[in-house]
Amino acid sequence: MARPQGTAKLQRKLNSFDVTNLVIGSIIGADIYVATGLAAGLVGPSSLLLWILAGVLAIVIAISFAYCVMLLPKVGGPYAYVKEVSSPFPGFMVGWALLLAEWFSLAVFPVAFAQYFVSLVPGISPAGVVLLKGAFIVFVIGTNLVGVKAAGRTNDLLTIIKVSPLVLMIAAGLVFMFTNPSTVSDNMTPFVTGSLASFGGALILIFWAYAGFELSTLPANDVDRPERTIPRAITMGMLFVVVFYLLTNLVVLGAVDQQTLTSTSTPLLSAAAAIFDSSALVSALMVVVVGIGALFSILGADESGTIGTTRLAYAMALDGLLPRSFAKLHPKYGTPHVALIVLCVTAFVVSVFGGLSALINSSVFLLAFVYLATCISTIRLEAKNPEVAKRLRWRRAIPIMGAAFSLLLIVLVEPTEIAISLALLGVGVIVYAYFSPKKELTEARAAFLSEEAILRRAARQRMAFLGHPVYHLRHYIHSKRGIGPAIVVVDKDDPNKRLYE
Repeated sequence: MARPQGTAKLQRKLNSFDVTNLVIGSIIGADIYVATGLAAGLVGPSSLLLWILAGVLAIVIAISFAYCVMLLPKVGGPYAYVKEVSSPFPGFMVGWALLLAEWFSLAVFPVAFAQYFVSLVPGISPAGVVLLKGAFIVFVIGTNLVGVKAAGRTNDLLTIIKVSPLVLMIAAGLVFMFTNPSTVSDNMTPFVTGSLASFGGALILIFWAYAGFELSTLPANDVDRPERTIPRAITMGMLFVVVFYLLTNLVVLGAVDQQTLTSTSTPLLSAAAAIFDSSALVSALMVVVVGIGALFSILGADESGTIGTTRLAYAMALDGLLPRSFAKLHPKYGTPHVALIVLCVTAFVVSVFGGLSALINSSVFLLAFVYLATCISTIRLEAKNPEVAKRLRWRRAIPIMGAAFSLLLIVLVEPTEIAISLALLGVGVIVYAYFSPKKELTEARAAFLSEEAILRRAARQRMAFLGHPVYHLRHYIHSKRGIGPAIVVVDKDDPNKRLYE
């Protein structure tokens, strides 16, 4: 993924298309390769309904986050929202929970990467799988440490490699379903499988695929007519994500029998083999193509996720709430290398011993805790900003619904993962007690939370996975209408030289 270098500037306020692009880029990634098979294995074809339900939950919670931004402009993130309405300790605990949630997600992708790699290259021993996960983590550390300064064309090529196999499989899968109705009917029967508890577990796994917006909120004053633009863009972006996820799952469920889906750890490869089974050569080729797309997507997802997680640890260290070494920047590359290495190495250890479902459950529990605290903070921020609250049409209903949905996610998580997550939250109390007296590094913290820093993160986000082709579509439409780019990254030494738009 291309990284903007230099100084980010806002050329104009972001419109609905801009923000929609950011929403899509922050959510859709490699999660589809992970969650599809896990959910289908629990409840069968009825998982399609859960993809819609999880999308609705995510839309409501995401708009609650946007509401927070409008009530508390220029300051982003759950840590800041909760701290504003309460005190530093609750703010820290929310930041700690978010850090743990993203850390668990980091541990998911080495496991998923190993599963898809072994499907393409069978016969790898258990020790070899561990080494494969280690190599994956080393790659992620290396790319995040140095910083990937890729040319635009290279980024386009990588995006094509990641996105094209899925788009091709969806198109071919729809043709397969139309031309093989009896096979589809057999695969979709019975439509509902599993117990009521299985539906709760599947909803948790599916919801994880919609997460991502919590680390990428923009200040409201950077958006044109934010009261209208932000909720509309979130809704449109999320609907795009829901449709994409639904189509992917529909072709997988229609092409692959339920017994295979229950037993496979790489459902999209199984779907590719089934869709193109008329020719053994084409089928084998498509399995390789989809597999390579999965590997690149998972690598890219973990790399981009590591950016957000490492920066969160960096910000908390700047506040004096984590070891000061986490706030150190590499003298050559300017990246928080200590935080990066510690988070990635510990995530690797967890990936060796943890399964996908357990890791995702723990991540969602902690995310739901963060969402609940943010929604409650939104309600309290209303009282502090009555004039702004009056201008927001949806007012209190959205954050109240968001809080209720967050509680639902919390109670649906497996008891074992709840116990583990609560224990790790308890560690946060000890961390706070030890580090809270430390002096804040206010200047560095201000630099991290500045508008320029947030714009740089937004520039990365809008070029991620499916956000990348949407960005080019938006850029084409805007150029025809004579609308210039919103975010521009210019050379630090030569402000007239554009590096990234």
